[in-house]
Amino acid sequence: MRIDKYLWCVRYYKTRNIATEACKKGHITVNGQTVKPSREVFPTDKITLRRDQIVYKLTVLDVPQSRVGAKLVDIYRKDETPAEAFEHLDLLRQTKEYYRAKGTGRPTKKDRRDIDGYLDNEEYDEDVE
Repeated sequence: MRIDKYLWCVRYYKTRNIATEACKKGHITVNGQTVKPSREVFPTDKITLRRDQIVYKLTVLDVPQSRVGAKLVDIYRKDETPAEAFEHLDLLRQTKEYYRAKGTGRPTKKDRRDIDGYLDNEEYDEDVE
């Protein structure tokens, strides 16, 4: 089975076209080599793919006939992605939560309330200690 079709079948990408584009951009490697979308995948191949700032590492256990349900995905692949990768993504999301882009002007009333609420909670936490 082609690598783009395999990644679509095991639900790493929503469409085959997106999986194909990821292959063309060099986001996917099989056994350490960057691959084209037409590369055949066999059991025991080690796939590394970068998606949403996470580097997923998986091993092919079997090749499905067609796209499988989310509950059946573990039959066809073994996910070896380290937990630190997901923690790093969570940390990135938290740092961007209160970020305001430069040049967006003054905070709106809602932004101001959020900032004041955030600061009030911190002052309350310090008083409790």
